[in-house]
Amino acid sequence: MVLTLYQIVWDLTMIHYPKRILIVEDNKADVRMLKDVLESQGYETLQTGDGLEAINLALAHLPDLILMDIQLPELSGLEVTRRLRCDDRSRHIPIVAVTAFAMGCHRREALDSGCNAYISKPISIVGFLSTVESFLPRLLR
Repeated sequence: MVLTLYQIVWDLTMIHYPKRILIVEDNKADVRMLKDVLESQGYETLQTGDGLEAINLALAHLPDLILMDIQLPELSGLEVTRRLRCDDRSRHIPIVAVTAFAMGCHRREALDSGCNAYISKPISIVGFLSTVESFLPRLLR
């Protein structure tokens, strides 16, 4: 396998910088819990409970991962996901739906909207971190 200079520089950059995760959640207790768990593992976080602000933050900061609540006021997490998938700057960012909706139809709707994975609340910390790490390199977060 031959690596391009771009790939080598990208890989080296990703090893040495903390991964940034955008938490899109309107429940303050859930935000605090997700933030605390992620930051204890060395991740940087950004947070918002607003769909439009989530789009702006994602485009401004290009996080390595987005955790998306589905039921947000005004603009749903599914609509935010669809809009991010339509923008070349953000379509590559993995999005994980984290929601209290636990029925199979909700899972399918989230995945059809562009989410890469689905976690139902209440979350298992071990399962949650396993899902996060499946989307982010494990090297020197």
